[in-house]
Amino acid sequence: MAVPLIQQLRVGGYIFKQRLKSAARYPLVLMLEPLFRCNLACPGCGKIDYEDEILNRRLSLEECLAAVDECGAPIVSIPGGEPLLHKEMADIVKAIIARKKFVYLCTNALLLEKKIDEYEPSPYLTFSVHLDGLEKQHDHAVDQQGVFKRAVAAIRDAKSKGFRVNINCTLFDQMTADEIVEYFDFVCDDLGVEGITVSPGYAYERAPDQEHFLNREKTKQLFRNVFEKGREKNKGRAWRFSQSSLFLDFLAGNQSYHCMPWGNPTRNVFGWQRPCYLLGEGYANSFQELMADTDWDKYGTGNYEKCANCMVHCGYEPTAVIDTVAHPLKALKVALRGVRTDQPMAAEISLKNQRPADFVFEDVIAERLESEAERSDAA
Repeated sequence: MAVPLIQQLRVGGYIFKQRLKSAARYPLVLMLEPLFRCNLACPGCGKIDYEDEILNRRLSLEECLAAVDECGAPIVSIPGGEPLLHKEMADIVKAIIARKKFVYLCTNALLLEKKIDEYEPSPYLTFSVHLDGLEKQHDHAVDQQGVFKRAVAAIRDAKSKGFRVNINCTLFDQMTADEIVEYFDFVCDDLGVEGITVSPGYAYERAPDQEHFLNREKTKQLFRNVFEKGREKNKGRAWRFSQSSLFLDFLAGNQSYHCMPWGNPTRNVFGWQRPCYLLGEGYANSFQELMADTDWDKYGTGNYEKCANCMVHCGYEPTAVIDTVAHPLKALKVALRGVRTDQPMAAEISLKNQRPADFVFEDVIAERLESEAERSDAA
C-alpha cells in the first residue's frame, strides 16, 4: 500500500473519532470538482458534455475552501474537467494544505510541466495523473495521439522536482490482463510513481462510448487474472497501490461490499451532488442538507439499476477503508499474502429488487439552472 504513514494515521484517527461519536454516515474524501471544462474529450467520460455556459463556470477559491471546511473530510480529491485550467488552482491547493488536508490533484498532465512551478512538494500533495494504459491504449482512451508521451514526460519532471505522483487508471474491456500487467510494471518500475489508483470504468449514461464498460462479473475475473499473472511474472513482488488491500480484494471478487456514497461526497459548480460522484440525480445547497435529506437507501447495487454494475472506488473504497479499520488483521493478511485468485468468489448482491433506472439528468440540470436564476433575480 503506497499511502503515506501520516495519511494512514490521520484517516484512522478520524474514523475512530467518528465511531466514538456514533456517527452513522461521515465523509472520508471530498470530491471537489471546481470545473467541468477539459482540454481533452475522452469518449468514456460523462463529465464534460455541457453547454459552454456551464463549462465556463468555476468554483472560486472561497467556495472551494468553504466546501472543504463544511465537509471536514481528511482527504480532498480535485477532479474535473481538467483542474489545471483553473486560474486559482495553485492557491486553492495551498490553502487546503494549510488546513492539513491531504490533496490529490487530478490531471491529464498536459499542463503539468507548464504549471509545476506554481506548486511546492509536500507530503500533503499528490499529483494524480490520468493514465489509462501504455501508449497505444492511453492515446486510444483519450482519443488523441501523443498524450501518453506528454503525460510520461510530465510525470518524470514532477518526480525529479520532488513531488509525489500517483497514477489514476480506469480499466475498460479493451485491455487484456497481460497488457495491464505490463502497464503496472511500467508505472511502478520505470516511472517510479508512489502508487496506482485503479478502478473499472463506470457507464456514464451520457458518455459517447457505451460499448466498452465492464460489468461486475467481467471486472472480478479481469482483476483475478491481473493479480495472478502479475504474481507469476514478478515472483510475488507487489505493485504499489494507493488503495486499501481490501478494496483490491473486493475488485477480485473476494469481498461482498455495499457502497457508501456518502464516504466520497461531491461538490461541483451546481452544488452538492446526489447521490455520488458518478450519478447526478439532484443537488443540495449545503453538505448538511446532502447528508440529511438524501434517501441513501434508494441507491447502490441491488437497489438501483444504474448502480448494478458499479465497482468504482468512489463508492466502495470507503466501505473497504472502514472495514480495514474495524478488522486490521484481515486487511493485513490480504496485504501480506496478496489478493487470492483461486478461491470461490464472494456472494454477489441480488438485483431482483432493484428499482428501474430513472433518467432524470437533463431535468435535474434544468431545474437547478432555473432555481439559480430565481435566486439571482431575488437578490
